[in-house]
Amino acid sequence: MSNKELKSGFVAIIGRPNVGKSTLLNQMLGQKIAIMSDKAQTTRNRIQGVYTEERGQIVFIDTPGIHKPKHRLGDFMTKIATTTLREVDAVLFLVDAKEGRGRGDDFIMERLKNVDTPVFLVINKIDEVHPEELLKIIENYRHELEFTEVVPISALHGNNVTTLIDQVFKYLDEGPQYYPADQVTDHPERFLMGELIREKVLHLTHEEIPHSIAVEIEQIKRREDSNAVFVGAVIVVERSSQKGIVIGKQGKMLKEVGRLAREDIQALLGSKVFLELWVKVEKDWRNKPKYLNEFGYRDDEY
Repeated sequence: MSNKELKSGFVAIIGRPNVGKSTLLNQMLGQKIAIMSDKAQTTRNRIQGVYTEERGQIVFIDTPGIHKPKHRLGDFMTKIATTTLREVDAVLFLVDAKEGRGRGDDFIMERLKNVDTPVFLVINKIDEVHPEELLKIIENYRHELEFTEVVPISALHGNNVTTLIDQVFKYLDEGPQYYPADQVTDHPERFLMGELIREKVLHLTHEEIPHSIAVEIEQIKRREDSNAVFVGAVIVVERSSQKGIVIGKQGKMLKEVGRLAREDIQALLGSKVFLELWVKVEKDWRNKPKYLNEFGYRDDEY
């Protein structure tokens, strides 16, 4: 296939918090680049995943869930998601079949009415509803907005995900390959390591630690005499009580976070990893520009 016949484009994945955007991105790429959690607002930055095959290249952008902000970090997250809509060639509006249409979906659809590019309604978690219910769900959303295509999927199990990719390619124009074929994300390893550690904290602490944590990778050292990598990271929380929860009784929680994160980081790097974690308190960091910038949430980029 000649370069002139290749298609390419940027495609946003948008939806309210916790509908499965990161799960879908990882499923399409065949590997994990976005963290997954059953808690809302897990994704904080735009995460670009690069899908390349013989037809061309799709750069998927996993956006934070659009929600009513409660702090400056929330403002940042919502601004990223809405700005992304103006910069892409197509939009995948992901909704939850099981939960049904909510005010958050209506809020997003109002913004999608001003989008000139193709908008796909992607109905996730179809394995959790009866097929007859699916038709009612589709009509409910279509009553509000005329979508370019409607694709029911299961992001977790991969049902219809290939069909979704086929549909996206249909609407992309000929274009260049933006990234090398073997590259799956535009984020540096340092960012991905921090996200993998944050995912483990969210998973293990359940409701005890909501979204008042950040992870700062302070040190990455490769040992010259082997393929091993030393990674030093700080988990930042807002209150002393949260620090105690993350460390756990006799340090057990922190050790388990480290064990699970180390496994994922080793898979990411393809090297043996020695991971050292610390926990520190920065009160109300989500409302302080200094810390938001320090932890990678740079408002001036959007």
